[in-house]
Amino acid sequence: MTTILRKGFRGTIAGYRPGSSAYRRSLLSMGLTPGEEIHVTGIAPLGDPIEIELRGYNLSLRKAEAEILIFRDNPKGGEL
Repeated sequence: MTTILRKGFRGTIAGYRPGSSAYRRSLLSMGLTPGEEIHVTGIAPLGDPIEIELRGYNLSLRKAEAEILIFRDNPKGGEL
C-alpha cells in the first residue's frame, strides 16, 4: 500500500488514515470510496492541489485531503 502520489500514478483506494471524520465524509461524498480506481492526472507546481481522475470525471484535492487516503498500486497501471 502506498500514499505517495505522483503524476501518472494509478491505484485503488484501500481506505483512510485515522483523523477527522468531517474530512472522511467529504471525501466519501466526492466519490472517493474504498475500491475506487484513480489516476493522478496533474500536480500543481508547488504540489497543491492534486488533480485525479475517477468515475469519469476530474477532481482537484488539497494535498492534506489526498494524504488521508491510502492507496494500493494498480498492477496494470503505473507511470504513463
